[in-house]
Amino acid sequence: MVDLITLKNKIIGGEKISRTEATELINAPLEELCKCADEIRKHFCKDGFDICTIINGKCGRCSEDCKFCAQSARYKTMIEEYPLLDTDEIVRQAKYNAERGVLRYSIVTSGKMLSDSDVDKVCESIKAIKSEVGIEVCVSFGLLGVEQFKKIKAAGASRVHCNLEASRNFFPSVCSTHTYDMKIETLKSARLAGLSICSGGIMGLGETMEDRIDMAFDLCELAVKSVPINFLNPIEGTPFEHNAPLSDDEKRRIVAIYRFILPDASIRLAGGRGLIADKGEGCFRSGANAAISGDMLTTSGITIETDMNMLKKLGFKAELWNE
Repeated sequence: MVDLITLKNKIIGGEKISRTEATELINAPLEELCKCADEIRKHFCKDGFDICTIINGKCGRCSEDCKFCAQSARYKTMIEEYPLLDTDEIVRQAKYNAERGVLRYSIVTSGKMLSDSDVDKVCESIKAIKSEVGIEVCVSFGLLGVEQFKKIKAAGASRVHCNLEASRNFFPSVCSTHTYDMKIETLKSARLAGLSICSGGIMGLGETMEDRIDMAFDLCELAVKSVPINFLNPIEGTPFEHNAPLSDDEKRRIVAIYRFILPDASIRLAGGRGLIADKGEGCFRSGANAAISGDMLTTSGITIETDMNMLKKLGFKAELWNE
């Protein structure tokens, strides 16, 4: 059995965990694993907590076939569909979030990628946010290239989000209309444009723990420092609507293992957190140190006020991390 204390000290000493060692964590005693993960978090990240919010800037009518997603035009789901929001609405919600202590605001749009004309429109919104609000801006606009990302950076955005979603091995079971390598190329293009990158995945799609570990190592290789962990919220009408939910203990184990593999990252609880009985508190005691607050894209989340109170209770302080 893996010696968790020795492995924790190895990581704190600056060494990387091996894939074999990470796999041994699958059967490690949960409470000790989570305690060690939180100690790794405290060593590398102190008590900073990166809390962000998102706005669904363009909803539905997506050409892609991601089997978890309510926004795919291929599935019959009960969501509102609308084109790109105007600047006034995007700025209004940015102000609302900033007034409540949120430091990072992400504009997310449906579809494989924004058109060049929509990129130009949303760049005007980003400029307005930076001028009128001052909050950090993250974007998730699909599989864009370097030149588009340069425009977005020039407008004032600082980060690009593009989830890998699953391991390379499992990804074809999730989506067939674009590839894992296209996502990796998007992240590399964003970085070439001078933007920081945010990428993680969804747990509970049918993947194994080994798949989750494989994705974590890919994120490590890409030097991703903001890692969203989503837990599948099965949506009626999607191919994954009947997937069994993960247990809360399995969610804590995933977070702890990710902290061992990505010791200095912002491990961010994202979609599906509202399904956890304690709203993620156990995961925040197991190595997580960031969250998406408020509503998700097509599902309800946890209010900013509730999250801010939780941060105080756990001894965290809201701050930008891994810029």
